[in-house]
Amino acid sequence: MTSLSTTRTHSRKRAWLAPLVYLLSGGALLGLSTNLAKLAGDIQLPALAFLFWSISGAALILLVLAAFRGNLPPVNVRTVEYYAISGLLGVAGANLLFFSAIPHVGAGFVALIITLPPLLTYIGALALKMERFQVLRATGVISALAGAVTLAFHKLSAPDANYLWILLALIGPVLLAIGNLYRTLRWPAGVSSDALAPGMLIAAAIILLSVGFLPGFSLSVPTERSLPFLLIALQAMVFAGQFLLLFLLQKSGGPVFLSLLGSVGALVGVPVAILVQGETTPEGLLLGTLLIGTGIALLNIGKAKHRPQVH
Repeated sequence: MTSLSTTRTHSRKRAWLAPLVYLLSGGALLGLSTNLAKLAGDIQLPALAFLFWSISGAALILLVLAAFRGNLPPVNVRTVEYYAISGLLGVAGANLLFFSAIPHVGAGFVALIITLPPLLTYIGALALKMERFQVLRATGVISALAGAVTLAFHKLSAPDANYLWILLALIGPVLLAIGNLYRTLRWPAGVSSDALAPGMLIAAAIILLSVGFLPGFSLSVPTERSLPFLLIALQAMVFAGQFLLLFLLQKSGGPVFLSLLGSVGALVGVPVAILVQGETTPEGLLLGTLLIGTGIALLNIGKAKHRPQVH
């Protein structure tokens, strides 16, 4: 009897510990990613080119890992649809908006607005009956959102605010929230996360490649020095880890817990933008950080008490 009780205790610990580790690790990589995009802009590397080659490199890394494990992405009508829509919403569309906006609004601001998907995802999950309403988790989402809104409000009220790029950047979190819900609802039965991740990135790379043929866009990388290639290689490794962790978190934590990746990313990305890249400290940073941290804690506690439905 004691042995059974101990086993259940360990099982419960694993149920919340694994998603928490995925969340913190993936969020840290997300925060690093926004700062690498800022560096790319500083050396005049076009956002589309940086994103396309980085995503292509990440897809190759994950494809090699999947092949090594004998778990290549399956190709059929169902999975191709999944790769294409997931790649458009969660990778190509959102990241192209974010990376293009960073030179105009700063890496710190983009790291902050990636915290916005939790409320949108939570409302969608409730509407689709993927989540049962729980006061603790709802409070956590509202707290994290309040932290992000506090910081965004100060950004918008700045005298030199670039409203067009701020508004374009704010479309990104909407795409991410829709992507969070879509990936859970349409997860192909019997397919593992390490097979889906490279499939999604390959689809995203194809979408970005097609954008490169449109007027005003370029996939070319400056060849005068090696720094652009080093940044692309580093971003490719960051993306590979980030999106593999995203799928692991999606499966173990559900879409709402997954949406907190942005909150963790902000806690990493904003200090790096300030301390390393010399960006101005956002007004209301302390209050915003406290609210976001509280939201993560409450959602994690709620996760331990109520496991969301994951398909």
